[in-house]
Order: sequence, then structure tokens, then C-alpha cells
Amino acid sequence: MARDFKNVKKIVVKVGTNLLSGKNGIDRARIDSFTDQIAILRERGYSVLLVTSGAIGMGRKELGLKGPVKKISLRQACAAIGQPILMSAYRESFAKHGIVCSQVLLTRDEMNNRKTYVNLRNSIETLLELGVVPVFNENDVVSTSEIGTTFGDNDRMAAMVASKIDAEMLIILSDIEGLYTADPRKNEGAEFLSEIGHIDDKIMSYAGGAGSSLGTGGMKSKLKAALITAPAGCWCIIASGYTENVLPRILDGEIIGSCFAPEEKLSQRQRWILNNSHKGMIIVDKGAENALRNHKSLLPKGIVAVKGSFDDGDVVQIAGPEGKAFAKAVVGHSSTTIALIAGHGKSDVAAILGGTGKEVVFRPEDMIFTDQQLQSL
Repeated sequence: MARDFKNVKKIVVKVGTNLLSGKNGIDRARIDSFTDQIAILRERGYSVLLVTSGAIGMGRKELGLKGPVKKISLRQACAAIGQPILMSAYRESFAKHGIVCSQVLLTRDEMNNRKTYVNLRNSIETLLELGVVPVFNENDVVSTSEIGTTFGDNDRMAAMVASKIDAEMLIILSDIEGLYTADPRKNEGAEFLSEIGHIDDKIMSYAGGAGSSLGTGGMKSKLKAALITAPAGCWCIIASGYTENVLPRILDGEIIGSCFAPEEKLSQRQRWILNNSHKGMIIVDKGAENALRNHKSLLPKGIVAVKGSFDDGDVVQIAGPEGKAFAKAVVGHSSTTIALIAGHGKSDVAAILGGTGKEVVFRPEDMIFTDQQLQSL
């Protein structure tokens, strides 16, 4: 697989927590190193967006806490303390190059809601046109997994940002060189994988668990990020942030890190559906499944059951009669309405709905198949 980056114009760079953390808090010299490299890329004509971890870690060190921060309220407090420290360091560092940076705090809700998704995309494009470097972080002060607003880690958030703004490359900088067949810190026989054409179950099996005590993202989260960028037509490279001048050297074509090739690019709407958090599930019979696979609309008559609670316009999973999901779709009715019309023919549905003309649950353009790839989210 050749690393052909001649069409790369927009680059998302993700910096992990460990790279920014020194014994006494934030490592200013390392931040300066990354902003120096980003300045070089900008001088070469690239648009660069930065996704940074570290707010919770910075807050934890500011408070003098030891060990991982697991309690939700304490993580939120650490994020609130650490975020301004982190952004102040980036602002001062970028200012040395005459570069203005902006803070963009995200929750999963901004990506799930189609209107805010589009508005956010427009805002980012404006910042790039103004020559600003957008600096993204998850809004850990308000985002929690318990209420479904978290990305889980900044690796996947970076991949979603790259997909959303049609970046051609995502570079994930970590404290290891890339993907190995086993943990190189525990297994001397671990083989380094430089080029990965497609992520399958075997590739996923090489990933371990969670990351460091400071961060949340391990190798598995980075592979899931590559699963998001591939259908966006975006290269993904996992490399060590400790490698000198790693960013310009990657763009120069040096064989650094693990490189994941892009795949056929899906449309923005298809990617939004694919990467969206589903709110529920519709189970259909075999006839309806076959019709959907032949790019037909879903009619109520083929619906067997509805699971979960969702509204008109939400994204849900579509499963066959065995309950195995094979697609995601944007529905035209709420779960309550779909439960009422499930199994009914067209005339019955029209009577139940009062002749609204919305006898179709969703159309082919509102659906994307998911069973031909690994489930990334």
C-alpha cells in the first residue's frame, strides 16, 4: 500500500493525554513542539485542526490527586479546572507563530443532531477560512456516558471531526509507535504493522484494553477511529508523538507509524447516519429485510417489533427476524406510532394515521447497511 498523500489538504491531529503530561502538570515544551510542527504544516498550505486530550489530567494534577479519576462528578470538576489551563498553554504557544486558535467543546449530542451537526460544520469552515486553528476537546464538564452524551474517548471524537469536515487525513499521536500484533511492552515477539488496508476481526484482536491512568483511549479506540475515517475517504495514521518532527515527516511520506488506507467515500448524510448513536431498534421480517437489501422502502407491514423509545427523525438500528442488526436508518415516525402501525397493510395504516400520506417508515436514501463492516460505535 503506497502512502500517496498528494491530495491531502485538511489534517486533523489528535494529541493524547500522556504526551502532554509532565511530573508537575502540563508539559509546555511538548505543547510548543506540536504547535511548531502545526505551524510548519500551515506554511506548506495545509489546514490543520487539533483535537487535544488532557483537561481531566491537568485538573487532576492541579488538585494533587493520585491515581485514575473515576467518579463522574470528580472527573467533571477536574475537566472544569484543567480545560482553561490547557487552552491557555495552547494559546500562548500558537501566539509565538502569530497563529490564533479557538476552543471548540463538543458532546455527542452535537454530532447526533443533524441541525447542530451541519451548523458546527459551517462554523469550523469559517474558522479555517479565517486562518484559525480550531482546538477540540470533549466537554467533559457536562458530558457523561450515563446520559449518552459522551464520545467515550477523543480518538473517536477526532475521527468524527475528520469525517464531518471532509479531512483527508487524521493523525493520532500517542505514546507508542503504532499497532503491534501484541503489546510490545509485554511481548518481545510483537510484530509492528506499518500498513493496514482493511480493519477486520483479526486486526481488532491485536488491540488491548483501555489506555493509561490519565487517558481513556487505548489501541482499540484508535482502531475504532480508523473505522470511522475509512468510509470518509480519510487516511488514518497512528504514530508516536515522541518521534521528532513527526507531523511534517509523515506528510513527507516517511514510513512512520501505522497507516490505515481510506475506502470508498460515503456521502456526508450516510456518514452521519452510520456514526450516529442509535436510539432504538426496529425488527423486520425476512421479506422486509430482502426488500431493504434491494433498496426498497420499509413499509409497516414488514415490521415485527419495535424496541426502545425514539422520535421522528432519530437514527435507529434495523434488525432481521433473528434480532441481528444489519442497518441504521432515520425514521419518519416515533416508536409509539410505529408500534401502532406495525404489521398493518397500506389501507389500515392510512386509517390509523388519519390519511397523513406517511405510510412509509423510511426510504432507501435514509438507510445505510452496517453488517458488511465492523460496528465502530
